[in-house]
Amino acid sequence: MEVGKLIKIIFLGVLNVVFIWTALFLYSSQAYWVLLLLLLGAALVNFVFISEKAYPYRYLLPATFFMVLLVVYPIVYTVYISLTNYGTGNILSKEQAVAQLQERSILDTEAGNYAYQAYRDGQGQLHFVFTSPGGELFLGYAGGLTPVQEGDPRLVELEGFTELTRADLVRATNEISALSFSLDEGRQLRMRNINSFGVYRQQYEYYPERDELLDLETGTTYRSVQGYFQAPDGTRLTPGFREVIGFQNFRKLFTNPQVTGPFLRVFVWTIQWALLSVGCTFAVGLFLALLLNDPHLRFRRFYRSVLILPYAVPAFISALIWRGLFHTELGVINQILKATIGSGVPWLQDPVWAKVALVILNLWLGFPYMMIVCLGALQSINSEMYEAAVVDGASTWQQFYHITLPLLMVSVAPLLIASFSFNFNNFSVIYLLTRGRPPIVNAQTPAGHTDILISYTYRLAFESGRGVDYGLASAVTLVIFLITGAITFLNFRFTGALEEVRKNV
Repeated sequence: MEVGKLIKIIFLGVLNVVFIWTALFLYSSQAYWVLLLLLLGAALVNFVFISEKAYPYRYLLPATFFMVLLVVYPIVYTVYISLTNYGTGNILSKEQAVAQLQERSILDTEAGNYAYQAYRDGQGQLHFVFTSPGGELFLGYAGGLTPVQEGDPRLVELEGFTELTRADLVRATNEISALSFSLDEGRQLRMRNINSFGVYRQQYEYYPERDELLDLETGTTYRSVQGYFQAPDGTRLTPGFREVIGFQNFRKLFTNPQVTGPFLRVFVWTIQWALLSVGCTFAVGLFLALLLNDPHLRFRRFYRSVLILPYAVPAFISALIWRGLFHTELGVINQILKATIGSGVPWLQDPVWAKVALVILNLWLGFPYMMIVCLGALQSINSEMYEAAVVDGASTWQQFYHITLPLLMVSVAPLLIASFSFNFNNFSVIYLLTRGRPPIVNAQTPAGHTDILISYTYRLAFESGRGVDYGLASAVTLVIFLITGAITFLNFRFTGALEEVRKNV
């Protein structure tokens, strides 16, 4: 047998063992849809590696697998979450929520209190002797109760164990309070206080055929309504459960004034932020590139080396340094301003100045990239065109406007669009410098004046004061995805148009 075939057989054997083990785990977890996808994938892998007809697909299979895992699956899962109420209060599945509610119990005050004595055997196990209000004795061990009489040998056996004193009971309170003993008709004995046990009974009973929860104490019926069990008067039981609610998150995003108002402000600032970031960095980068492209400039290499340094420093380090520089009380910038004009600037507290600080930071981070791009594009322009323009009497501005800028945009415009798309989702700069603050007053969602859509989504998911809202955050994520996709589409179209310009030139 060839070595290659032997390696292929061993590889497939190990892979199939993994498939089988995973399939058994998914079956025991009742994840049938995932199990079906796994079986289809396993069949496809075996077919591709065994069949000679599928030989070319062996090279496409790994890329396809990772594309599905890292691209397709996150998109599909995000779409699904956006159609649910997944968030604080609705984290559990319906089965888990019902199980938790059915575990709740209420004290039966009419049953009275049970006095008790506790003993610990040589293995550290606890034994109890309970005395009912009527004087009946029960031996409690491992969750079970056994009626006994005075002089029962099992009671005599307890004398050989260590009886817990009151101090011992205090130290073992957590251990004892976690125990329960079945009494009858669904009632249980549980620790009420250090001196006695009480009789507790189940509070809620679930009827799956009607999808209702009955309060056994009050007789109130709770029906399943949008992820909660709700009474006729609107009272909801917590915890709720995950449930598909359709497009309600999108309706909330675009129709609820308390959500729509902050969202629109964040959206407008996101557009402004991306445009300002691209415009400022491109203007400064182009200006420096024009200066450094002059062959008569002395120390050009030194200037290039110095000006590229901000691009070489990791962005998160620069952002944290600038956050210290912009500190209202201790920052160097405000200390200089106080020394010169007598007052500082609330860089991180005022909405306008916080936005100015962000633009300054991103200008520092982005101008070296634009400078490098523009330098490369400028050096690709034929110098004979400038010589012809000088002969025709064109001024420096006319040369720039009619020759440099059009030819420069052929190479740079797609990068500007890509930079716009990058800054549209530039989470790190926003979060590290301002964390989206200062907050928007009276906003129902955690929105700040300097939040962009991606930081707003993050705060919706993880920083909401009233808990997380993964469903609404996923809806915002899909909006960002559609906008970014549209920008990418325009980028391709614009790149094609510029190719026509290049041909005409």
